[in-house]
Amino acid sequence: MPKIFQTLDKIKPAYDVAYKFVLFVCKLLLTADIVITSVCVVGRYVSFVPDPAWSEEVVLTLMSYMAVLSAALAIRRNAHIRMTAFDAYLPKNVIKALDILADVAVFILAIVMITVGFSYATGIGAKGNYVSMPWLSKFWMYFPIPLAGVAMVVFELEAIYNHIKSIFVKEGTK
Repeated sequence: MPKIFQTLDKIKPAYDVAYKFVLFVCKLLLTADIVITSVCVVGRYVSFVPDPAWSEEVVLTLMSYMAVLSAALAIRRNAHIRMTAFDAYLPKNVIKALDILADVAVFILAIVMITVGFSYATGIGAKGNYVSMPWLSKFWMYFPIPLAGVAMVVFELEAIYNHIKSIFVKEGTK
């Protein structure tokens, strides 16, 4: 069985690239958020600096992208919130089974995020426009949900694979 894991481990660099890309996007979103918010605050107190009317809506939209994409990044690092109070008292096999169950549940949530989120983005979102930017569709306000769902699916596949691999390949062996 370990031979298949050696073959599948060759995909790991693709997961690394996906993680770095999502992290880079989050960094860009945070930078844009900080710049827009700074200009907005300065514009409120300095008379010759214009305070853009669209700043609040854009900042909130960028924050929603960062929040859900960061959740996908936490899956990759295994840093999401979980209950571990009883881990010291349970057998290791039970903990592995519960970890796999939790990852399958998050995987199902990611699929729901993709399907329902995309229908919201193309349904409700496509019909509305931002108040301060009437030329821009609210599709972009709803799009973070299916986008993060895709990232979560990618990283959950890797997490589930790692759990299954840990069952068949003991630590210290290749």
